[in-house]
Amino acid sequence: MKENVLDLLMYLFENYIYDEPEQEPDRESLSESLEDAGFSSGEIEHAFAWLDGLAEQRELPELGGDGPNAIRMFTSEECHRLDVHARGFIMYLENIGVLDPARREMVIDRLTALETEDIGMEDVKWVVLMVLFNQPGQEANYAWMEEMMFDEEGDLRH
Repeated sequence: MKENVLDLLMYLFENYIYDEPEQEPDRESLSESLEDAGFSSGEIEHAFAWLDGLAEQRELPELGGDGPNAIRMFTSEECHRLDVHARGFIMYLENIGVLDPARREMVIDRLTALETEDIGMEDVKWVVLMVLFNQPGQEANYAWMEEMMFDEEGDLRH
C-alpha cells in the first residue's frame, strides 16, 4: 500500500500541486481523476490525509532550542522505520542548511505518516521535496533539492 500511496502523492505533486500552485483543486473532481488513473479510494483518502497533515504543519510555530551543539536523537520507532542511510541523509540535509530543525521534524513526521515499515531513500527525497515546496521561504532549498533529485548524471552530492 505504501508504494501506491507514495506513487499517488508523487502523481499529485507532479500533475496538480507543482503545475498549479495557486489553484486549490476540488477534492471531489481530483478524487475522480485519481480513480480514473487507477488509484483506489482508500489510497486517495490516505494521500489526502497525508497532505492535510502537511498543511497543518505549515501553521505550527517554529521550533526553538536547537543551537549549534544540539543533537537530534532518533526514537527506536524512527530507527526501525528509517534505516541508517535515510537518517544520515536527513542529518546531511540539516548540516548543509537545506533543512532547519523545524523542517527536519516535518520530514520525519511525514515519513512516519506513510505508515509503512520500508522507507527507502527515494521516499525520503520525495518527502523532503514536498515539505520544502509547502513551506514559505524555502524556495532556494527546494530548488537545490529538486536539482539534486533530477540531476541527469545522478550524482548524489554527499
